[in-house]
Amino acid sequence: MVGASGVGKTAAVRTLEARRISGVRCYHFDSIGVPPPEAMQREWGSGERWQEEMTKRWIERLAANPDSGELAVLEGQTRPSFIQPHLAGAGIRHARILLLDCTPAVRLARLHGPRGQPELAEARMEAWAAYLRGQADALGIRVIDTSDISIEGVADALRVEIAALRSATGAIA
Repeated sequence: MVGASGVGKTAAVRTLEARRISGVRCYHFDSIGVPPPEAMQREWGSGERWQEEMTKRWIERLAANPDSGELAVLEGQTRPSFIQPHLAGAGIRHARILLLDCTPAVRLARLHGPRGQPELAEARMEAWAAYLRGQADALGIRVIDTSDISIEGVADALRVEIAALRSATGAIA
């Protein structure tokens, strides 16, 4: 699941994780650490290149299934176009990419309020959110608008997606 800052990705996945759904393992992209832009530039050539390589590594890690999960949920800020090509290469046949999104006004309120990260409420974040919406449209990715949904409601929507993926793969729900 992808989305810009303030859409509720982390909170929703933490809520989902707390529900302890059998066979479901939850992961947070940023748990690997996010180097400063200067380090990304120096070591990877750009922030975009770092993001692509870390996305590939996450997919490889999840494909290796170190936690013996039936289904993995990964949340983070990465381009869906970086995810898709690596799924098949890692042997993942069944996957769903979801975009969590919200209105700019809601994102601004969340970043200034509960998140306490007003520095992220900037034009670049809005441009990033618009870019992700564009990728979702272009790639046919399901969008969950979190503007008027509680975190529990977003976790409920994720649970529905998990059930649908399990059904599609013939896994036990």
